Amino acid sequence: MSSSATLSAPTAPPALDELCVNTLRFLAVDMVQKANSGHPGLPMGSASMAYALWDRSLKFNPRDPRWPDRDRFVLSAGHGCALQYALLHVTGYDLPLEELKRFRQWGSRTPGHPEYGKTPGVEATTGPLGQGLANGVGMAIAEVALAARFNRPGHRIVDHYTYVLVSDGDLEEGISSEAGSDAGHLHLGKLVVLYADNHITIEGSTELTFTEDRMARFAAFGWHVQRVERSNDVDAVALALQNAREESGRPSLIAVRTHIGFGSPHKQDTAAAHGEALGVEEVRLTKEGMGWPVEPAFHIPEEALKHFRRAVARGNSAQTEWESRFKAYAQQYPDLAAEFQRVIDRRLPKDWDADLPTFRAADGPMATRVASGKAIEALGPRLPEMMGGSADLGPSTHTHIDGAGNFEPENWSGRNMHFGIRENAMGAILNGMALHRGLIPYGGTFFVFTDYMRPPMRLAAMDALPVIYVFTHDSIGMGEDGPTHQPVEQLLGL
Repeated sequence: MSSSATLSAPTAPPALDELCVNTLRFLAVDMVQKANSGHPGLPMGSASMAYALWDRSLKFNPRDPRWPDRDRFVLSAGHGCALQYALLHVTGYDLPLEELKRFRQWGSRTPGHPEYGKTPGVEATTGPLGQGLANGVGMAIAEVALAARFNRPGHRIVDHYTYVLVSDGDLEEGISSEAGSDAGHLHLGKLVVLYADNHITIEGSTELTFTEDRMARFAAFGWHVQRVERSNDVDAVALALQNAREESGRPSLIAVRTHIGFGSPHKQDTAAAHGEALGVEEVRLTKEGMGWPVEPAFHIPEEALKHFRRAVARGNSAQTEWESRFKAYAQQYPDLAAEFQRVIDRRLPKDWDADLPTFRAADGPMATRVASGKAIEALGPRLPEMMGGSADLGPSTHTHIDGAGNFEPENWSGRNMHFGIRENAMGAILNGMALHRGLIPYGGTFFVFTDYMRPPMRLAAMDALPVIYVFTHDSIGMGEDGPTHQPVEQLLGL
């Protein structure tokens, strides 16, 4: 079954939908209240659209979080992670309710922002706003690149979507424009972004600082844009998601008008709902106002859990069907199937380093960037999964692989990437490519410009991602361009 086929659950009765949405809301509320720390507002406001995605669209198997052809979900608005943890628990991932009760505590699997490798089902470490959006661009790039390399007529073994949930803060950060522009340029039609448009940031209304037309901005980037005015209309969000999947030539942004702290009688639509527990009395009033049992905390209605847990059977069925197709693929293309498994497992091929050059003083002086370029040229044919480029500095950084073609909509099999003058997005896109698995991504720029990409470099280090950086013009003796291009403190800083 193709990822473009319908994998959604049969539409639940409206009352059951509401019960499931409120289950997510109040699990998040109780998590934050028990920790007396966290962010209840986004989970309360975005529970309906997250439910629409996970229940009607997302292709995943809770019993195998690393299934290669699953859809990816990235919570770029990482402060709302209580919502993600609630989803992971109720849909059947290995995340017991006890871990939800240990939210934000030392040693728990439910840290205060999502951490890759810490919690099953979390695809990326997020928190610095906007990074997750750019990670999603990288994941979508990996999907089309691997599909171009491995799919064959009648055999679509790589065929999935990348979904990202973003907040106002994500779209305010400059990286959203860097990454959004690149995604639109590349026509990444399998990237779908849900935007929790709640009009609130920590200091108050977005009217203070954020009055641009975000839809027009992304439309100008070349995105397909939709707006859903009622966030609690699960069917409307599900329809918008279906429209986005049918738009194959453009990435999609779905702006959903949400209400931060939805249901809280005194904090809904206020900054007070953003980053602190509601308080015992406000929790009680909110539950009573929405017809939810005040006690016990962490209440999960049996009917809701039964509906959520159908995800396990759906996921097993989808993965079993894919494995059957992969078996047929392996029979017809055994070498390709073995190669696909190798790159997904991150195993290097035999003799990958056989052609690496050696450099001797007797051969005369050579710029290190030239030597690096020779190494890339030698590795390129041996490591077909190696893919990357530079932030518009290829001729200077020597990051081009001869004969590998340019990665672009007309040639998804190309391996030379042109990131444009977008260092921050380049770093985060590389992270997304690595998180997806199947590629060895690399990126180059002048060493002094690591200042522009430090956030994704830090996250790559935290997650131990196999991302390669090529930093050139690294000598403080680079005097001709003046002090703006002299990397004096960058080495110490990194």
